[in-house]
Amino acid sequence: MVRPDHRTIVIADDDPALRLLCRVNLELEGYRVVEAESAAELDGTLAAEEVALILLDVHFGADDGVEVARRLRATYPDLPVAFFSGTQPELSEDARDVADGFIPKPFTLENLSETVQRLARG
Repeated sequence: MVRPDHRTIVIADDDPALRLLCRVNLELEGYRVVEAESAAELDGTLAAEEVALILLDVHFGADDGVEVARRLRATYPDLPVAFFSGTQPELSEDARDVADGFIPKPFTLENLSETVQRLARG
């Protein structure tokens, strides 16, 4: 297996079970994973960490994931963002404008791994 050199992936989702599933599997692949359950927590992580990729829920708790991604894109234009969504089979046009990838829920671990490998090349 090719090691990703401990690149950091942020799982930004309000569902703790989904964050745990992603964290465990991505750590097994050699990634360093940080969890964020709110936009404020995500902002704090980005201020303190060098991040290779954000996996962001379209419906991020009280926050609109598309708006969060739009704000992040303005501050970190080269940081890839992939959306999770369990309510939309496809991304809206607004979401596609700010997304580098999409992982529909439920997803396979293979889909998660392929998306992360493609976007977190660093």
